[in-house]
Parts: sequence; C-alpha cells; structure tokens
Amino acid sequence: MIVRHHAAPLARSGNAQDLDVLVIGGGVSGLSVAWWLRRSGVEVELWESSGRAGGKIRTDPVGGFLCERAAAVLMNFRPEVVELLAASGLERLKQPRSAQAKHRYLVEQGRLVGMPMALPGILGSPIWSLRARLRLLLEPFVRRGGNADETVSEFVARRLGHEWLEKAFEPFVAGSLAADPDRANAWTTLPRLTALERRFGSIGIGVLVHKLAGRRTAMPAETFSFHGGMGALVRALATAPGLRVLTGQAATWIEPSAGGWRVTGESAQGERTVRARHVVLSAPAYAAAALLAPLDGEIGALLAGIEYAPLAVVHMGFGRGAIGHPLDGSGFLASRHAHLPMNGTLWMSALFPGRAPEGKALLTSYVGGARNPAALEQNDACIALGTQAALASLMSVRGEPELVRVQRHRRALPLYHGAYAARLAALDARLACLAGLHLSANYRGGVAVRDRLVDGRACAARIAAALGKRASAPEPAAFGAPQPAAA
Repeated sequence: MIVRHHAAPLARSGNAQDLDVLVIGGGVSGLSVAWWLRRSGVEVELWESSGRAGGKIRTDPVGGFLCERAAAVLMNFRPEVVELLAASGLERLKQPRSAQAKHRYLVEQGRLVGMPMALPGILGSPIWSLRARLRLLLEPFVRRGGNADETVSEFVARRLGHEWLEKAFEPFVAGSLAADPDRANAWTTLPRLTALERRFGSIGIGVLVHKLAGRRTAMPAETFSFHGGMGALVRALATAPGLRVLTGQAATWIEPSAGGWRVTGESAQGERTVRARHVVLSAPAYAAAALLAPLDGEIGALLAGIEYAPLAVVHMGFGRGAIGHPLDGSGFLASRHAHLPMNGTLWMSALFPGRAPEGKALLTSYVGGARNPAALEQNDACIALGTQAALASLMSVRGEPELVRVQRHRRALPLYHGAYAARLAALDARLACLAGLHLSANYRGGVAVRDRLVDGRACAARIAAALGKRASAPEPAAFGAPQPAAA
C-alpha cells in the first residue's frame, strides 16, 4: 500500500520548504527518477495529482483474473533495468514469460500465422513472399538516405521494402505504440535501427559489425512481468526508503527562485509551496504545457503540440475449452489491411501463470490508437461485441465470455508524429536556459516501461552529479523492496 503524506499548507507568499529535488508526476517515469535519485542518496519529494502513484500502470484482480490497465509486460535488454530489479528486491518477484509462449502471431488473410521469436524462424515464415526475402538480403546494398523528418513508413520501405512495412512494422507501430507509421518520426520511434543506418549505412551490416566485434549494445533480451502483475513494479519504486510521496497534490505554479525553483501545489489540505534546487516534470505533455506556458511560452507550445492516442483495453475471460486455438504464443498483431477492430491481442494466461483461474483463459485486446481513434466513440458494449466477434473468427472462440472489462484511456500514449526529432531538439534548447528544470516523461526517450526506467536513471544521474552525489551509490540489496500488494 502506498502511504499518502500530507504536509502543512504554506501560502505562496510565505516561507517555502527547501528541497533538493521535487518530482512532479507519479507515473512510472517520475517514480523511476525518484527511485534512482534516492539510490544515489539525494533527498526527493514526489507530487502526484491523483489519489495513487503509478500512473496508468495498475493491476486489477477481478474474479480470479489479473487485468492490467496499461503496460502488461516488460521487454528488457538494458543492464540498468537489471540493476534496478536487483537493488529494489523485484528480482524475486520476476515472472518470466511462459515456455509455452514460443510464438507470436500475425493476421494474414483472415487467419493467424505463427512467427517464431528467432530471426531464422522469422525469415522462414510462410507469411513472406520470395520477393520480400530477396529484398531483405539486398538491404546492405541500399544507399544510405533519409533525414531527421523521415517517417517510419518512408524509412522501412526505403530500406526493407513495402511488404516488410505492411506485414511487420505497421502492426508493431500500431499495436505496441498506438501510432501511425505514415506519420511517426523514424528517428524517435525506431532509434536503434535508424542509428545503425546513420553509422554503418545499413541495418544488416550494423548488426553484423556489433556481433563480430562483440560489442552488443544490449544484453540478451527477455520478456517478463511480476508475480501479482505490473503493479508490483510501481509499488516497489514508490516505497523506496526515504522517498516522500504526496498523492492528491497538484502543482499549480512554478517560477525561478534563488538557486533553484519555487513551486506551489494544492491538495485537499490546502496550498503548499516549496523551493527546490531541481524540479523534474514527469507529468504528461499537456499537463506540463499548462504549468510551463506562463514561464516559457515556446516550451508550452512545443509540449501542447504533442498528440496522444486514445486506447481501450478490453479484457475477456473464457473457459479454456471455449477456445479452439492452442494458445501457444504471446498473442497476435493485426495489420491495417486486416480490418479488425483491435490492433492486437495478448494471451495473458498463456504468457504468465496465475493470470486466470485454473481451466480459464484471459485475452487482452487493444482497440483504437492512431489507427482508429473513432473506435472509442462507441460504448463499452459495442467495443466488447466487436472484439468478441473478431476473436471468435480468428481463434475459434465459442460462447460468451465469463469476464468482460473495458478500460478507456482518453490519452493513452504520446505519438511521436511529425517533425518529432526537431521538436525534442527545440525543447532541449529552451531547457538549456532554465537550469535545474528537467523533463522526464514518455513523450521523450520511448514509451516502453524499459525506456522509462533507463531514462529515469539518466535524468537522476545528471541531477546527482550537479548536486555532487555519486550516481547509483551502493545500497542494501533490498533497497525499495516490494511491499505486499494493496487489496
């Protein structure tokens, strides 16, 4: 259980409490920054405007099923995440992907086609035409090109061809990121692939060079969650020793002050003002824009211009015998040409044990996104019926679900659309003039949970260095150890 702390209200014109760092926003981004700062020995206070920390990440137990409101898995290849898991005590709660989930599926001509996880299996999949395979082999001979404003569709079509775009990358961008590859910026959406082209002139050559040189930028990839769900992650971050978390505390004003920043917030207990040497804004872009516009109109405009995708998460529980598919994978992604109501579906009970009662199955589908924002104009019953009909057709699902739960996110994920690299560069240029003010949120550096934990560490390291602290100072193994799940 995350405990609320309430401080005595202070008027903006009165004396303010002094802090080293104030983090505004208690989603996984803000919690990550605060956790890493505490691990470095920095005093931190975190404000979250809602009644609980964790943002959209939340695990709801419903009738024996475990339903994730947002992020359902953590896909990692970064050592920073491994460090956090070990130091926080989360390693003992880690739940690897089930061995039976050995495939992922794509929808091809109205049916599910298995796609093995390993590259040789991917290339051998019947989903690809001979032309697509040959086009992939020719990738190293494609001339270097592109620019900072190139879209994902332009980049992938140029390097790999249209079939790889439509059958692989478009479903990934729409299903995993809720974005539109025709509008998504390639440099910020696919940073690893675009960086390989810029450095080596080819994706394939870049991968080969890294392997031959033994300089893999990432550790072996793994997919996992936690016993009890992803909610265990945010609970562990929020309960870091010495971290002061104030829920129901909304920041309303920020202004420069001698040696830092003066921030005023409001809660049910009244108004409170603090002075902080550093302020980290981890609120969504639109909320950060409203707070910063009076201070810097250009930053406010740049943040306000970031689009968000609406998304509905549809959980359906069935008796296992009602599903004809073997469920031998993680789920499926659907391309835009499949014309399905969902962008993809995770087979949660196949991915992780304990997500459904014995003899039951839990399927979690994602509806809407940039591909079909109008889908959320339907009521919950219509969204559920469309999802159920599609699952019945694709997976031979019979009968009525035992569980139906539709969760809506009006602003689910930021969209890295348009000249996004230029937008981020402009933000950084303006921030350089505002010493001690930092932005760390999922509209920069990636939307995946992995990216938020890594970006939080980088932000915390910069602040710790400015405060004369050593980043990630050694701590006991149970630093921020997970607490029992809230009822």
